[in-house]
Amino acid sequence: MSHLALKDPIWLVALLVLPVVFWLRGRRSVPVLLVPFAAAWHRPSLAAPARWPVVLAFLGLALLIGALARPQRVEDKREVRSEGYDIMLAIDLSTSMRAEDFEKDGERINRLQAIKPVIQAFIDRRPADRIGIVLFSGRAYTMAPLTFDHTWLSRQLSRVRIGMIEDGTAIGDGIGVALTRLEQAKRDSGGKRMGAFVVLMTDGANNRGALQPQQAAELAKARGIPVYTIGSGKDGYVPVPVYDDNNRKMGYRRMLSDLDEASLRQIAELTGGKFFRASDTDTIESAFKTIDRAQKIEFQAKSYLITTELFGWLAAPGLGFLVLAALFARPLFQRAASAGVPRAKEQVTG
Repeated sequence: MSHLALKDPIWLVALLVLPVVFWLRGRRSVPVLLVPFAAAWHRPSLAAPARWPVVLAFLGLALLIGALARPQRVEDKREVRSEGYDIMLAIDLSTSMRAEDFEKDGERINRLQAIKPVIQAFIDRRPADRIGIVLFSGRAYTMAPLTFDHTWLSRQLSRVRIGMIEDGTAIGDGIGVALTRLEQAKRDSGGKRMGAFVVLMTDGANNRGALQPQQAAELAKARGIPVYTIGSGKDGYVPVPVYDDNNRKMGYRRMLSDLDEASLRQIAELTGGKFFRASDTDTIESAFKTIDRAQKIEFQAKSYLITTELFGWLAAPGLGFLVLAALFARPLFQRAASAGVPRAKEQVTG
């Protein structure tokens, strides 16, 4: 929102003085040479140029006075003073995530399909945060580093599919890679990482990787980074689709869920996070909404004004008018203006 204002409006009083000055100037007494029959020689069209210096000087002074009043364009701005969070999402892509123990609109969907729209909603609710994605299965990889570009992040999320990484469940490595992506020296304070947390989603137990979940949790605790863990899927035997070589679904087989809930609880408690059991789409959404509320910054905005000086737009033409007034007032211009008037002596004697 912007508006125009005058910094020193008191100068506008001088505009009232200008007409008085020019009126007094016009009434000053001057010696007059009386020439017989001069009225017969007078040509109004030739007398007009003599007024131009006065008019130009008046305009020039008026503009300069306006410039001294310092016109400004004032814009009201709001500056965000708080910084958002840095969030790494660690997503399990092991083959067990194919288990179709979730439902949406009456249709059976797998665990990854149930999680992805909830993750997308979580990203959409946190526009001021930097968010990144780590994928893990038999190994852990960074799919997206921390970024404010959530549109690009959403495109990367849409590409996530089971089978992108060799099979297995390397939970410790998934947390470890997420922690390395959160290393930011400028946000460290006393050896602790400020304003960051990890959300880990898995449906199994750690069976691969170089880093054990307990070791990764200790690293997160030392860095002051909470890890929120979400255990996905139902307990017991769940249906897992079977595909042929052409990736066509042939049927289902029954598989026993092997979620290590105790380990996920321990990771969350050790790091200051929280564990969630997500056995259906509602509990997954509830988990992310709870995390969103728990790790939310109330942004404080500070108002400030931006002023743009506009006096130059008046001062420049004002000086220009004064220069023109001085030029028109020179004897050369006066002689040129009156060149067409015959001399009095020649008219009388002729």
